[in-house]
Amino acid sequence: MLRFLCGSVAIALALSTALAGAQTIPYPSKPVRMILPFSAGGTTDILARLVAQRLSVLYGQQVIVDNRTGGGGHIGAELVAHAPADGYTLLIGSIGLHAAFGIYSKLGYDPTADLKPVILLAEVPLVMVVHPSLPTRNVREFIALAKAHPGEINFGSAGFGTSTHMTAELFEMMAGTRLTHIPYKGSAPALADLVGGQIQAMFEVISPVLPQYISTGKLRGLGVTSKQRLAVLPDLPPITEAGVPGYQSTAWYTVAAPSKVPAPIVQKLNADINSIIGAQEFQPRLRELGATLMGGSPEAAAKYFAAETEKWNKVIKTAGIRVD
Repeated sequence: MLRFLCGSVAIALALSTALAGAQTIPYPSKPVRMILPFSAGGTTDILARLVAQRLSVLYGQQVIVDNRTGGGGHIGAELVAHAPADGYTLLIGSIGLHAAFGIYSKLGYDPTADLKPVILLAEVPLVMVVHPSLPTRNVREFIALAKAHPGEINFGSAGFGTSTHMTAELFEMMAGTRLTHIPYKGSAPALADLVGGQIQAMFEVISPVLPQYISTGKLRGLGVTSKQRLAVLPDLPPITEAGVPGYQSTAWYTVAAPSKVPAPIVQKLNADINSIIGAQEFQPRLRELGATLMGGSPEAAAKYFAAETEKWNKVIKTAGIRVD
């Protein structure tokens, strides 16, 4: 409750300052494209479409979600970075694009210099899930099995540097295990292969379908990456209590724009999206996704990016993760 109230205060402050400079901006006067650099069907996709639908109504213009997969999200992000700086091409971003890009030795753009944060949308815990054929009933048994068979357990992710990848790398580092990473072009195909038994494990973001897979036995949940149990999966313990003390990780999602988009347009977008995600009617959908509202100003988002970049760079360095 305290966190929600703090978030609401941050949104109110952002609205009051942003609206003053945004009311006279003739924007948008044509359709807006939101580049989603991951496959359809995942939590990022659901959240992006919820925001886009409400912006379309607010603006009287289409706000189109355009899935551009590949490169751990960087193919879509680079497209936005090089787009005209007019506010008509936006990016739905995440950890991999704004904080864990250090795993790439070469990118066709600079995420810090070429993208400008608009707003933090929400953060979502992940769930450690395994195929039911894996003989592990809890986190401790999984760690024991992984240590007995180093490199033999394959885990899937939405791509290099994504939250589903980095969360697993953090687990490996803190648990002292060695797994084999299988990157996909989004969570949906990775999850499909996990259900099909092509891979054995995954740290997947909460989505409406995940509790169903667990309750029907298609997947076995071992733990959650948050500090507390989740209302949508009350039987799963936090991993920090179930075998890896101090372990915690969340996925988070943002809206960003090309770095040279004028400040008044960024402020208008920030104010409008703050009003959407802070609306009472939006809260049930956030809870359905296991998400916590973030919101706030573009400046707050920039500071958050910097802190998260420092955190994940330490993991990248310690684990020696590089993608050429």
